Amino acid sequence: MSPVRRCSRTACGRPAVATLTYVYADSTAVLGPLATYAEPHCYDLCAEHSERLTAPRGWEVVRLADTSGPSRPSGDDLEALANAVREAARPQERAAEAGGSGPRAADPMEVARRGHLRVLRSPDN
Repeated sequence: MSPVRRCSRTACGRPAVATLTYVYADSTAVLGPLATYAEPHCYDLCAEHSERLTAPRGWEVVRLADTSGPSRPSGDDLEALANAVREAARPQERAAEAGGSGPRAADPMEVARRGHLRVLRSPDN
């Protein structure tokens, strides 16, 4: 079987670029980016058929923007990555913290730690 999914419309062999789902309870047709895998109750459509899509009278068509394009990391993402790398590069300090009075000595907001996850105290308390 071909790894490229094809348009669900009869006699159309073009590659699919969008997925159509019907929400019958709301009388809505939702057209969004191509789903990660084929669903039995969804329809994959090519670019031409997704642009020309119309819904039955009384139904609403909701078109979701395709955000699957390459996105640039934000400054917050890069800062978080840099902080994680810095923390991972200091295993000696972590070992000293574990032998000391616990995570509260390192960070007064930290209540507990499990692996790489930390439980932080609410600033209100």
